Amino acid sequence: MSSHPEKAYKNLDFLNSPAARHIRILCEYEEPRQRFKEQRVHDTIVFFGSARARPSVVAADEVAHLEREVGRSVDPHAKLELERSLKVANNRVRLGRFYDDTRELARRLTEWDMSRKAARRYYVSTGGGPGIMEAANRGAADIEGGRSVGLGISLPFEEKVNKYVTPELAFEFHYFFTRKYWFLYLAKAMVLMPGGFGTMDELFETLTLRQTGKIKKPMPTVLYGTDYWDDVMDVEAMMRWGTISEKDLQLFHRSNTVDDAFEFLVDAIESSESTSEG
Repeated sequence: MSSHPEKAYKNLDFLNSPAARHIRILCEYEEPRQRFKEQRVHDTIVFFGSARARPSVVAADEVAHLEREVGRSVDPHAKLELERSLKVANNRVRLGRFYDDTRELARRLTEWDMSRKAARRYYVSTGGGPGIMEAANRGAADIEGGRSVGLGISLPFEEKVNKYVTPELAFEFHYFFTRKYWFLYLAKAMVLMPGGFGTMDELFETLTLRQTGKIKKPMPTVLYGTDYWDDVMDVEAMMRWGTISEKDLQLFHRSNTVDDAFEFLVDAIESSESTSEG
């Protein structure tokens, strides 16, 4: 007696084929939606930044270790490789401050959120990876009962979702655009620490959506680390060339201290709440 044919929704070969791509995209929309609903997550404060950042103490220890190894090395080829590694490590020392500041800012925002009597909750949200993302999730976890979101993505060179993400709020995406949707759909504020291509992509896509009115909700946005942003991005030049308007410079707030960033975000969020309630 022949067995029943396999049901389409159980056919993994089909579900992983190009023909079923639209089904996989819908899954990356609907499964997170259901989980956010169950976990009562409606509002987030998103942190973006470099995956290469490490705690300042860890980065400094790495430099000290490599400096000793360079001093001991007698093989010229090995010494050259160590010197290259040392150069990378010294760059991580510069980023270390931002790991530490991210952790502290996320901790303060989580503490502020949990101390409020208001019904709305604002969860720290990140890409779920290492570096700045880990620091933000870690800061939220520093507060007893603190919860945070990790919207991870499958990449060949990146670790799994970091251990500080709340397990029920840990996700793994395949498509960048569905992941970005969930970043921006829930976001009520954003913090951009120094970062690379990915951070720039997220920054300029968000600025474009706000500039063109596709995002209509208030979105207080902090560019943290004035030395870094002044070095890599001259938005004022775009205004001088006439490719953006002067008012577009108001789409973000530059900050260089945890105190300033915290005060700006809290004031902006509470002001937005007051306006919507009024």
